[in-house]
Amino acid sequence: MSLVDTLVELIDIPSVTGDEEEITTALEFRLSGRLPTRRIGNALVVGEPTGKPLIALYGHTDTVPVQGNATASTSDGRVHGLGASDMKAGVAVMVHLLEDPEVVAGPFDVVGVFYDKEEGPLADNGLEDVLDAVDWLGDSELAIVLEPTDLGVEVGCNGAMNADVIFTGHAAHSARPWLGENAITKAGSWLTEMGAREPETFDISGLEYREVFTVTTAHGGIAKNVLPSRFVCNLNYRFPPVFDFEEAEQRLLAVAAAADEVIITDRAPAGTVPEGNSHLVRLEGLVGSRRAKQGWTDVARLTARGIAAVNYGPGEVAQAHQATESVPIDSLDAALDVLRRFLLA
Repeated sequence: MSLVDTLVELIDIPSVTGDEEEITTALEFRLSGRLPTRRIGNALVVGEPTGKPLIALYGHTDTVPVQGNATASTSDGRVHGLGASDMKAGVAVMVHLLEDPEVVAGPFDVVGVFYDKEEGPLADNGLEDVLDAVDWLGDSELAIVLEPTDLGVEVGCNGAMNADVIFTGHAAHSARPWLGENAITKAGSWLTEMGAREPETFDISGLEYREVFTVTTAHGGIAKNVLPSRFVCNLNYRFPPVFDFEEAEQRLLAVAAAADEVIITDRAPAGTVPEGNSHLVRLEGLVGSRRAKQGWTDVARLTARGIAAVNYGPGEVAQAHQATESVPIDSLDAALDVLRRFLLA
């Protein structure tokens, strides 16, 4: 089966977050006749260590909800459909590498980890269960997460934190606002400040990471004729790998100091840069460059466990979660070629 045919087949299997059983079963059926497989819920580990240096490939099988793009098609040198770039293109490349007899017989033990629920809440991510169940994955000399990177090597990743930023006032009749305090307008100067706030750049090992604070939701008020006594904004914070959770939380609290109350609602660690890793050096040599990962990926989950990990995949970042999502066929072939040469070197 061609790489394009594999991707089309994967797209045509529905796998919105929480509904990954069918695609996991299909991958298990296809790969179990060639390599040892272990299923953990709706995740699948393909391959096992035999004593050679271990390289692990990671890809999530779930997608965001359908936006009229559930069925795959090809045109203009691209494969279209839900998950085409994020990240069934990467999953298709993984399948073909694991099926390649030269890769299997090559200098590395190559293992594929197909996991579920990446697009949902952080706490539900299926990779955590896999890492808990298969402890030898911790012996990987390099883990490659095939998320969309536009064929670039992206190292590290920003951490993520969300907080409820709460302004409180005093309810009153809207005809007599002087008898109360409007919680929404109380937040006005802080919201203006946040709108004008520029990202701060941090240089880490020659890579540029941007610290970003963004107000993403806001709600307040109970009726059109009642002065609102409570106004809550979600502050989304993306912090560079120089900060741990405690430091990041203190920076968020300082930015939201104008509020009456701040409640951290969730957080995910930053991914560290695997300095001095010879496999990363080889991969960068094949690709030609490396850059920082601005968004969050499971590289952070892997590096938190001491596993050197990077992002490299055929998908296009700008296509992720789009109703018109697609991926260039040339990028599929290019990613397969680079990783094949990397694994055979």
